[in-house]
Amino acid sequence: MFQQVDENKRNTLILIALFSLFVLALSWVLGRIFTGYGTLGVILGFIFLIIYVAINYFMGDSIVLAISGAREVKKEENPYLFNLIDGLCMAAGIPKPKAYIINDTALNAFATGRDPAHASIVVTSGILQKMNREELEGVIAHEMSHIKNFDIRVMLIAAVFVGVTALLSDILLRGILWGNRGNRESSKFDIALLVIGVVLAILSPFIAQLIQLAISRQREYLADASAAVLTRNPNGLANALEKIGSDKEVLEAANKATAHLYIDNPLKNRKSFFDGMFSTHPPIADRVARLRKM
Repeated sequence: MFQQVDENKRNTLILIALFSLFVLALSWVLGRIFTGYGTLGVILGFIFLIIYVAINYFMGDSIVLAISGAREVKKEENPYLFNLIDGLCMAAGIPKPKAYIINDTALNAFATGRDPAHASIVVTSGILQKMNREELEGVIAHEMSHIKNFDIRVMLIAAVFVGVTALLSDILLRGILWGNRGNRESSKFDIALLVIGVVLAILSPFIAQLIQLAISRQREYLADASAAVLTRNPNGLANALEKIGSDKEVLEAANKATAHLYIDNPLKNRKSFFDGMFSTHPPIADRVARLRKM
């Protein structure tokens, strides 16, 4: 587990480096196409990247909580939930996260934040009402594991770069389709660059999204295993996942931007052709089978 935490920290740096290079390359194409100077695009893109990442890194969790309709609760409001969190925090050896509740009958939960010292655990009111103590403990332990393993940081940064990539791609595509490139004569290089720009603008968001979702799926397996270690009771989480998997309620507050954060895909009842490719989570049956073998 300690090795995995170190790997997560390294992956965070690798993720930052790769996505930064990708965004700067996109910025160079933007600058070269619309101003004739790729360097100018890189400079502006770098400034934009720093500002965008800083805002989302330090405020991203607050934004996620707000759009999810989550309400912070205090210990006196729900001592049952806080007693579970307190006990698992001692077992995990991390600071106590803030607790939030989404008023929804769907069964789901997620953790967010940039590190264990700035983390929050969110559960739906439905999960509090429909799960017994062992099952709820398994769910909380799963989210606590995301915090302890620094998954929340990896996924927050991944989400930030997916957002900025999609934004720059949209600007590039709109500019190509509707913008004015000025009166410069188009060389063969310019035409080739224009074609590359169109391809990048169309494919970049999908590539970035696939990377994010692949990371998300692997993190779920690790969090399940870590939760079993914390509780010494893998069946508690396995039973909880089976209940969540059979739940037909739709979590209204969830969307594609936040789906990867939840313990199970909150959009699973909204079927599409690309479900397998763009799945944010591994199959419930596979996760349960792994837990049952422990």
